[in-house]
Amino acid sequence: MKDDNSDDKTLDIQEGETSQNADKVIHLDEPERLDDTVEQSLGYKPVDRFDASAVHHLSRMYKSWFLDYASYVILERAVPDIEDGLKPVQRRILHSMKRMDDGRYNKVANIVGHTMQFHPHGDASIGDALVQLGQKDLLVDTQGNWGNVLTGDRAAAPRYIEARLSKFALETVFNPKTTEWQLSYDGRNKEPVTLPVKFPLLLAQGAEGIAVGLSSKVLPHNFVELCDAAVSYLRGQEFELYPDFPTGGAMDVSKYNDGQRGGTVRVRAKIEKLDSKTLVIKEVPYTKTAASLQDSITRAIEKGKIKARRVIDMTARDVEIQVQLSAAVSPDKTIDALYAFTDCEISISPNCCVIDGDKPAFLTVSDVLKHSVDRTMGLLRTELMIRKGELEEQLFFASLERIFIEERMYKEPKFEQAANQKAVLLFLDKRFEPFKKDLIRDIKEEDYLRLLEIKMQRILRYNKDKADQLLVKVKAEIKGLEHDLAHMTDVTIAWFKHLKSTYGKDYPRQTEIRSFDNIEAAKVVEANEKLYINRQDGFVGTGLKKHEFVCNCSDLDDIIIFYRDGKYKILRVADKIFVGKNILWVQVFNKNDRRTIYNVVYRDGKTGPSYIKRFNVTSMTRDREYDVTQGKAGSRVLYFSANPNGEAETIKVTLDPDPKKKRQNIFLEKDFSEIGIKSRTAKGNLLTKRSVHRVTLKSHGRSTLGGRKVWFDSDVRRINYEEHGRLLGEFNDGDSILVVLENGEFYITDFDVNNHYEHELKVIEKWDPTKIWTAVLLDADNEGYAYVKRFMMEATRRHQNYLGDNPESVPLLLTDTAYPRLRVALGGDDATRADLEIDAEQFVGVKGFKAKGKRICIWTVDKVEELEPTRQLESNMQTATMDDDDDGAETENLDPDAGKTKQQIIDEMTGQLSLFNDDELGK
Repeated sequence: MKDDNSDDKTLDIQEGETSQNADKVIHLDEPERLDDTVEQSLGYKPVDRFDASAVHHLSRMYKSWFLDYASYVILERAVPDIEDGLKPVQRRILHSMKRMDDGRYNKVANIVGHTMQFHPHGDASIGDALVQLGQKDLLVDTQGNWGNVLTGDRAAAPRYIEARLSKFALETVFNPKTTEWQLSYDGRNKEPVTLPVKFPLLLAQGAEGIAVGLSSKVLPHNFVELCDAAVSYLRGQEFELYPDFPTGGAMDVSKYNDGQRGGTVRVRAKIEKLDSKTLVIKEVPYTKTAASLQDSITRAIEKGKIKARRVIDMTARDVEIQVQLSAAVSPDKTIDALYAFTDCEISISPNCCVIDGDKPAFLTVSDVLKHSVDRTMGLLRTELMIRKGELEEQLFFASLERIFIEERMYKEPKFEQAANQKAVLLFLDKRFEPFKKDLIRDIKEEDYLRLLEIKMQRILRYNKDKADQLLVKVKAEIKGLEHDLAHMTDVTIAWFKHLKSTYGKDYPRQTEIRSFDNIEAAKVVEANEKLYINRQDGFVGTGLKKHEFVCNCSDLDDIIIFYRDGKYKILRVADKIFVGKNILWVQVFNKNDRRTIYNVVYRDGKTGPSYIKRFNVTSMTRDREYDVTQGKAGSRVLYFSANPNGEAETIKVTLDPDPKKKRQNIFLEKDFSEIGIKSRTAKGNLLTKRSVHRVTLKSHGRSTLGGRKVWFDSDVRRINYEEHGRLLGEFNDGDSILVVLENGEFYITDFDVNNHYEHELKVIEKWDPTKIWTAVLLDADNEGYAYVKRFMMEATRRHQNYLGDNPESVPLLLTDTAYPRLRVALGGDDATRADLEIDAEQFVGVKGFKAKGKRICIWTVDKVEELEPTRQLESNMQTATMDDDDDGAETENLDPDAGKTKQQIIDEMTGQLSLFNDDELGK
């Protein structure tokens, strides 16, 4: 505003007003020129109260304020402290709950209000932090609806739910004697700087926070494993720590990197096959809920990545999401697709950032554990020293009191007739002079004053024997404390063992640790598109629906295209893409496919000789052009075939007539099986130097690649062709894999690498339909007696059980030894009896897998072990007779060599004579 009493003109532009010179800028970073700038540019003289030298630079102010705010967020809000593993709001919540603790539950609303005495956090933020603490089920004992980390359901309102400190928290988190205190924000209350936590709480609960310029993500770990790792560290042994998530699932920790930033953890949901058309998800990855997981599956289905009819969320207390598959869809391939295209598999990147010494530090999980264990030892030492000091004070005053009473100092005239308190103190000091050398410390004035406070009634009731007993007890306890202080490592080990034995049973490991195979999305995605070709115009794509159909594909696939001039290349599947004319062959390209063999005959140049070659294409650069021929102008492919299993056909070559020769031999036959498979850049073998009229197929051939070797990787429970794990054998078309589970179930599968195999595998091998198995079981249908049976596995893809239909039957042994010998150890009341030795092949005949078998004995069988056989199978094939039913009414000849009599079969079988009785031999 202008001052009417002043002749000077002043400038005052209110907010929202404009000036005719408003486009002229005043630079506040040049205060020494501010007066001249204002006066010259605007025609106004600055007011006298304006001090240009006091101008603050906005950039400097912003920098200072931003750093203050960033420091506040890092230190006081988002990042946990390494000392107790808590964020400030969590620490204040626990401190409030301790002050309110009376053994009963308190309303969460009351806890929230009480916490605000120490810092003006928002009530919503305090409530959310308390709910998160309660859901971790470690420090807070909850009552009411606290939400569900599996479903994502929120907790009830704070006025409805209640909480109190858990026994574990009361034992490990609080001790006012070892706590460092500070004033609250308003100075009315005291709050802890850090709580004296005697446990690696940060690793047990985990923590996540986003600050300014950095973030923290510490994954939760298993309670028992933390205790074991602490003991190992104290003993100087190596240890490893891996996360354990409350949501369960499985994880691959091969790149965990000890929890340091830069590492990753792959986490998968637990997916089971309910039947051939239904998958069930039982556990979800950490940070995901049943609802979010269902949404991700639904999106993948809508995009055509997965073929499924619908997804049903049946989650109640436990997760159960059913994925109902479409007809003719492989459940094993769908499991891979769920991991590849949905949140059934996620990667979590840990970042162990903590506050250490009032500044952020990036550590490893091992560093945090070691620091926590060292701090626990320090706190235990401090507690022992405090307790020792208290006992020493108790011993000192008890000794002082004993001397005072036994010497009857209170009866002496100088005591009773003392003029004042000072005279009494001087008398006592002189009187205690002979005894000072036996006391553990010097006597202070406060000690004499405390003696004067002893009531006469207590003096009259003084008992010397009880006083001596108390002194002995206190001295013994002090001696024990001194021993503990000299062996703090043992004390700390005992502390962690105590925590494990007391609370460990409540915290079993939830997340399975195992290796994951890498799933290629292009191999498991459903063929949700159709590929078409327009040969006339030279287009290929999924949008050319009116043209020639090629094959089913997905939008993640690559396609390989061969041209008549020998050129070929790989392109990404698209809606419509120009590829050129003279297309010879187009198909989906599978990377690293060594089984698909291309058989080619080409002319080298316009008039050159013709060559024949076989090759495969395992990898190529997309959109780059390659050549089957040697690249000469005029080269042309005369014959082409793509063989998915390396088939080698026979071709008929028709040559152009040679006018110089009277006898014309214009026909030539060539078998591709005679041509070796070489690299795609090889020139090939010379077929003919003469001009070729045409090449046609004469006859189809067989594969020249032989069987495919298959390995089983027990870490990921998958088969592979890359020599990972145990070799199962060489498989040809029609061969199968036998799977036997620990519970007695068995079935056969093909050797598709997409197959998933169960956790409880007992046997996985190439299926041999002639192999005889021997099993020993406790039959629940027959009072739990031990039975032995010999049988052959039936070829079925449906789960069967050789133990029978009763799920209570217990398998004791399963072997495929041809002539097994068994040692049976007895137990219970029959443990004193001698062990039994049984020749199983002589003991029982070969029957169907549903047969009961033969009872071993009527005594209690403890265990069965296999002995070294005395006979070995003489031929590569076991030949046996098999009863169709339990009664042995019929026998079936299993030898593939038909026409032999039963007696001839028996004569050829070593040791099989006992399978027949005399009546059968006479038939």
